[in-house]
Amino acid sequence: MTGKILLVGFGPGSEAHMTVRARAAIAEADVIIGYSTYIKLVKDLLDGKEVIRKGMTEEIDRCVEAYEQARQGKIVALISSGDVGVYGMAGPTFEVLFQSGWAPGSGVEVEVVPGSTALSACAALVGAPLTHDFCSISLSDLLTPWPVIARRLDAAGRADFVVALYNPKSGRRTRQIVQAQRILLRHRRPHTPVAVVKSAYRKRQNIQMTTLENMADCDIGMLTTVLIGNNSTYVRDGVMITPRGYANKYTNLTGKALDGEQAGRSLNMGLEGWKSCVRKYLDEHPDATLRNAAAYFDAPLGEILDAIAATPEAGSYHAAAIAEDRLLDAVLASEHWGKLRAVVRSRTGAVAELLFESPHFEHKGAWLNLVTGQFHLHIQWASVRRGWFVQGGGGRAAGVYFVDKGGEPVFYL
Repeated sequence: MTGKILLVGFGPGSEAHMTVRARAAIAEADVIIGYSTYIKLVKDLLDGKEVIRKGMTEEIDRCVEAYEQARQGKIVALISSGDVGVYGMAGPTFEVLFQSGWAPGSGVEVEVVPGSTALSACAALVGAPLTHDFCSISLSDLLTPWPVIARRLDAAGRADFVVALYNPKSGRRTRQIVQAQRILLRHRRPHTPVAVVKSAYRKRQNIQMTTLENMADCDIGMLTTVLIGNNSTYVRDGVMITPRGYANKYTNLTGKALDGEQAGRSLNMGLEGWKSCVRKYLDEHPDATLRNAAAYFDAPLGEILDAIAATPEAGSYHAAAIAEDRLLDAVLASEHWGKLRAVVRSRTGAVAELLFESPHFEHKGAWLNLVTGQFHLHIQWASVRRGWFVQGGGGRAAGVYFVDKGGEPVFYL
């Protein structure tokens, strides 16, 4: 006789928001395993069940117990609030199973029963903050190094995602929410709307509407989810809304397309159209540099050069992409160009401009070296992925630009 593990997400906590399948899975099970708080939330459904309660930080014990019970031929429901696959027990259970030699179809059956997440439940209580792109980030550093969490926060802030913070604060972890606030304030206005929702759809539900600059002063704990708006999010009459973007295409949301836009078609600033916008910007700003254009469109330099290369002329610029297998040849050819200026920028903003004549480059492994009587220049050539010949008008000289895989500049001549 083979058993079964039901990985059940029962939603935010109230029975009204539990799916029919989640309720049926709990009814079907012989054994219910879960964190003690989760067990309390579904206690009315547990009559006649064998119940195994586990504490916080005993997640792996729950997984092992579920597998052992299922191997005895029992049907086991391992429960999580929200969705069992979102910061829930589905992931660690599969890890334990595979580590134990289990494989699909090898005996114990496994079913994942999805549920409404804390993210969607909290959003529903405050309006429609997730109508556009969003992400969720856990601030718990019990299993994830803080530098990893910090990089994710910074990336989400820069990309203008609506951000949902899980596990924002506990009795011992009190500074993480403050650090998250500091990181996001690099990219968001201080008055960016924030919803702090505690125990959504439970008896002690509490909602605080605040701003990013005041977020860390709110009553926040382990049962709290924090929803941080993007640069378009607003609050009106207590309702938090993130626009989907219809105003970019339609007049006053009437369904009538703006001039130059078409219903059902990509925006002028869509994948193809935005390149023409780059060219238009350079046409209208003849004194703009390539870095000005990159800053204006918040795009890597490589994408700006791609846009210029896609047309015979963009403002005062002309560009031609260099074939990947000819990048080094383009550098070595510069030895015959006479006087040159090499510009290297660090990621922290430092700029080195070096003037020299008839250089001799030496390529050694991952490095490209230029040695003169005045200086040594060492460039990590292995990081170079693309290059362009660029001709600038208005007195600007010709040059060669090289960028890394992210389109960020490595150096140019």
